[in-house]
Amino acid sequence: MVSLSLRDRLLGWRDSILSNPRFQRFAAVFPLMRPVARRRAVAMFDLLAGFVYSQILLACVQLRLFDIVAERPASAEELAVRLSLPVESMRMLLDGAVALQLLQMRSQSRYGLGQLGAELRGNPGVLALVEHHAMLYRDLADPVALLRGARGGGELAAYWAYVRGERPGELPGDAIASYTELMAASQPMIAREVLHVYPFRHHRCLLDVGGGDGSFLSAVAAQAPQLRCMLFDLPAVAEKAAARFAANGLAGRATAVGGSFTTDPLPEGADIVSLVRVIHDHDDEVVEALLRAVHNALPDNGKLLIAEPIAGLPGTAAISDAYFAFYFYAMGSGKARSFPRLRAMLENAGFSQVTLHPVPMPLVASVITASKR
Repeated sequence: MVSLSLRDRLLGWRDSILSNPRFQRFAAVFPLMRPVARRRAVAMFDLLAGFVYSQILLACVQLRLFDIVAERPASAEELAVRLSLPVESMRMLLDGAVALQLLQMRSQSRYGLGQLGAELRGNPGVLALVEHHAMLYRDLADPVALLRGARGGGELAAYWAYVRGERPGELPGDAIASYTELMAASQPMIAREVLHVYPFRHHRCLLDVGGGDGSFLSAVAAQAPQLRCMLFDLPAVAEKAAARFAANGLAGRATAVGGSFTTDPLPEGADIVSLVRVIHDHDDEVVEALLRAVHNALPDNGKLLIAEPIAGLPGTAAISDAYFAFYFYAMGSGKARSFPRLRAMLENAGFSQVTLHPVPMPLVASVITASKR
């Protein structure tokens, strides 16, 4: 029989108290404990109602409601006509959005943006993820069935074409278009975090591996006019990146190379390589091979920069251990990793001076740099 530690016994005693209906009633009416009891009740109900909250947000995004009321606050009747909804349904959605601080009441019974709604409207990448998550919610409709099944058996895995076991370098443009657009929408948020903590002015050439349509490279290039840029991604994705570089006036110093880092060598010539939200999409064996390939492509004293959410940082447990864990399980590939785990993987690949850089918003992405020995 396993003996319980003092901490285990204390936690067991706490659990027996908190789950006792008589104590719960006492805490709800005792003046000194009532505020705590109410906060805990709200937190518990938020867990229960969270899916409904997310669906209210999804409805607002699908209806482009934030843009509409940002242009001019409107009444429920006006919005019902414009959005082809029954007035009572419209009012129910609007009042729910007000309760969630997505909207706010204005004069003459009109609805305008709330604080969260205004912040969301300023983050197109987040709004794109909200619509994308409808797919994840369908995979999670029966969470126990998801957990009992094999990883990646649902709709989300089919969406991310490169995890389906096909030859990624041969994927056509229509197979990668939707997720390339989704990733492009989030790149400006990540670029802000990276540029806040890492200057590129001391580098001559940046290679962005898995760089999507070039949104990240374009943001970096705008801040570092001396920098030559290369992008490496699947051929159909690289074509989109080349078009973006041309549209942004970067064709003279930014090139896009098509290929798959799982089968093809990385382009050489860069003194810094970036992996922006690439590593956490893949399982360990793929990541280990990729890090070795990056190390081989870099010159001595070259730099690797990783930008992605990191597990185990203060305030990130819910997003790494709950959200990303289930997302990647449904996707069938990848995991959120801690900094010690990533540092070990980098050192095993031959890197040194592995550094975690504090960023303003680690929920979006943290930044790690490492040097080639």
